Amino acid sequence: MSETNAKPTKKFYKRWWFWLLVVFIIFVLASQGNKSSDSKDSSSSKTKTEKTSKDNVSVEYQNAYEKAKSYMDMQGFSKDGLYEQLTSKSGEGFKPDAAKYAVNKFTDNDYKKSAVKSAKTYSKDMNMSANGVYDQLTSNAGDKYTPEQAKYAINKLHLGAVTNTSGDDDSTTDNTDN
Repeated sequence: MSETNAKPTKKFYKRWWFWLLVVFIIFVLASQGNKSSDSKDSSSSKTKTEKTSKDNVSVEYQNAYEKAKSYMDMQGFSKDGLYEQLTSKSGEGFKPDAAKYAVNKFTDNDYKKSAVKSAKTYSKDMNMSANGVYDQLTSNAGDKYTPEQAKYAINKLHLGAVTNTSGDDDSTTDNTDN
C-alpha cells in the first residue's frame, strides 16, 4: 500500500529550479557575448581613427568642421564669426588651427548664402532697413561679414539700396587667411 500512496517523483527537467538555472546560464552567456561585441566595436573605432590619420586630418580638425557645418546649417555665420564661435572658450573651444581648417573649407558663396540667412532675420524679424541690415552684417560688434557679402544678401532679398557704406574696408577683419 505504501507504494500506491507514494508521490511519483518529477523528472529534473520538470522542476522549477531547473528552469531558473537554465535562464540564469543563458543570461550569463548573453552578457559575455555583449562584451566581445564591445571589443569588436572598439577595434573598429581604432580602425576609423587610423583611417582619419591616414587622410592627414586629425579628429579635432574633422570635429571642428562638422561643428562648423552644423552652425552654418542652423543660422547665418560669417567666416570671422564662425572662427570666433569655434575658438571661443564660451563657444566650442577648438584650437585655432582646427577652426581655421574648418572655416576655410567653406567657399565665399557659402558665406554669401549665410549672409542672406542673417539678413533675412534682421529684415523680417527685427524690421531693420537696408542700411541697418548692412551695418549689422558688417559691424565688428555684429556679424562681421565682408561688405561684398552684406551687399549680396541685401540685393538678394531686395531690401533696397544701401546708402551709408563709408569705411567698408575697415568694417571687418579676417583672422582666417592662409
